[in-house]
Order: sequence, then structure tokens, then C-alpha cells
Amino acid sequence: MITTEKKQEVIAGNRIHEKDTGSAEIQIALLTARINELTGHLQSHRKDFSSRRGLLKMVGRRSSLLKYLTSTDPKRYQDVITRLGLRK
Repeated sequence: MITTEKKQEVIAGNRIHEKDTGSAEIQIALLTARINELTGHLQSHRKDFSSRRGLLKMVGRRSSLLKYLTSTDPKRYQDVITRLGLRK
């Protein structure tokens, strides 16, 4: 799990305006942080299939949020992709 401090850092680094806590950019950034953390866990615990299922669900949710950003605002999509280092 992501600590509260780490979550606040991710939110502060990706917010659009001062009171932004749930925009698509923040949701994508939080999912990316959780995915990265869970990937490290699964490298050492290879047979943890329930966590693997949760990881795949998070990847799917992030993918759908990225598709939403692509269709609504391509500039915001490009900003998120470059900031988070996704899609090489």
C-alpha cells in the first residue's frame, strides 16, 4: 500500500488547480504509483496470484482513464504520459 505521505506527494505533483483531488491525471498518477509498488512485490512473491489479479485490474483501470484523456483532451494526455514516463 502507498503511505499517506507518498499519496499526498503524488496528488501535489499532478493537480490541475489548488483543490484538485480526483481528476483523471491524479487518478492515473496514483494508479501508476500503486502499480509500480505492486510490481516490486510480485517480483519477490511470484505465486501471489490474488495480488496479480489486482495488478491487472489496476492496469485496466489506468488504461481506460488514459483512453478517456485521449478522446477528451490530447494535450493533457501527452502531459501525463511524459510526466509519468509511460508509453516508451
